[in-house]
Amino acid sequence: MQPLLSSALGRDFQILLESNEDGVNKLVSAGDCDVVILDLNSNLGSLQERIEGSRRIIASQITSVVMADDGLRATAVDLVRQGAYGYCRRPPSIRDLKTMLRRAHENSSLKRQLQSVQQRLEENVSCDQMIGSSPQMQRVYDLVNCVTDLNASVLVTGESGTGKELIARAIHNLGSRASRPFVAVSCGAIPETLIESELFGHEKGAFTGTVGAREGFFEQAGDGTLFLDEIGELSLYTQVKLLRVLQQREFSRLGSNRLIPLRARLIFATHQDLAEMVAQGKFRQDLFYRINVMRIDAPPLQDHPEDIPQIATHFLRHYSQMYQKSLKDFDPEALAMLQSYAWPGNVRELENVVQRAIILARGEFIRAEDLPINLREENVVDIADFHPAGSFERQLRDYKIKLAETAVRENHGNKTLAARSLCISRAYLHRLIRLAEPDQIFEEEAQGMGTA
Repeated sequence: MQPLLSSALGRDFQILLESNEDGVNKLVSAGDCDVVILDLNSNLGSLQERIEGSRRIIASQITSVVMADDGLRATAVDLVRQGAYGYCRRPPSIRDLKTMLRRAHENSSLKRQLQSVQQRLEENVSCDQMIGSSPQMQRVYDLVNCVTDLNASVLVTGESGTGKELIARAIHNLGSRASRPFVAVSCGAIPETLIESELFGHEKGAFTGTVGAREGFFEQAGDGTLFLDEIGELSLYTQVKLLRVLQQREFSRLGSNRLIPLRARLIFATHQDLAEMVAQGKFRQDLFYRINVMRIDAPPLQDHPEDIPQIATHFLRHYSQMYQKSLKDFDPEALAMLQSYAWPGNVRELENVVQRAIILARGEFIRAEDLPINLREENVVDIADFHPAGSFERQLRDYKIKLAETAVRENHGNKTLAARSLCISRAYLHRLIRLAEPDQIFEEEAQGMGTA
């Protein structure tokens, strides 16, 4: 079989041959093999021995494809039930075998990625409760570690749902103030008429309706950390009050002249562009400079899709336990869909999707049909089938390709901005662009495929 497969698959795969179980295990342990083809030929001797060896290879979690004669179809199907990735007839259709191997290679890559993520978790690469091992998240961890014990103000920026409060909590928990209070305040959730009283507190009779004195958030934080989220929602009047507190490092309750020293460390967060708000006169420039001493940008999820398996697995374990369901993992197709989606709602949206999928799942794995329809629809274009020129599918694909090309052109070749403008991932944008150049696709896939 080796000359046949090497000739038929050699452009896409490197074919290695081993005639016994020990040889296969050595290849796999050395990292030289991504997918194992288990060839069951009823015309050769020691068939039962090879079947038992195949079972042991499959049980070791190696991504395997079974190739068997029609007479051994039942045996092959049984091996698939025991954990083999798939089954193809012997002699194989080269086209079907290529498709099977590409999908099996993707499955193998996802397994390795999850193993790498788990190893990083065991090595405590992440920061406090934050999850992710991508270069973007490593940058965040480095900045967090730089400011944990400094009393300087920190501004955390990023889109909604990117985990800005988690970053603030990590700064607090990893520093010397960890045993002190952490007070989180959403500035946009407090009415303008109450914001001053909520932040600084008030004395009895300070305004109509007060029945007693009350500590504000600045006092409640004490020697700990005060996290002011959505700082861009503050009115200009309140911004002036906050600026004075930051400058003087003291404040007073409403209705009192007694000055209270500010001992808390302040962390601010916003999803808005404060520099643009300054230019528009909606945010004070002096306050912007005062809070923007150290800035940490929380990356949107579509900028680090390699962290999606790790984050999704975390939510899977958490909510499986909460809902008392014995779910083990995501199947490869569902995980691939999660990684190719744009995630405009970032980690918060991913959490919602995983929680919903756990509720709907009926087996031990979350499957593609458990995911929302919008995730499944986006992946329709990834199918490498060629449709007739006038078909609805072909026209839809061509239209998506034109949208992608137009977005890239309007963003002057910046594919990250183009993907964001279309609310899709960069990987999905690349696939759309490459679909317009089938010859180039074939060459890139041939050079980029793994070994089998």
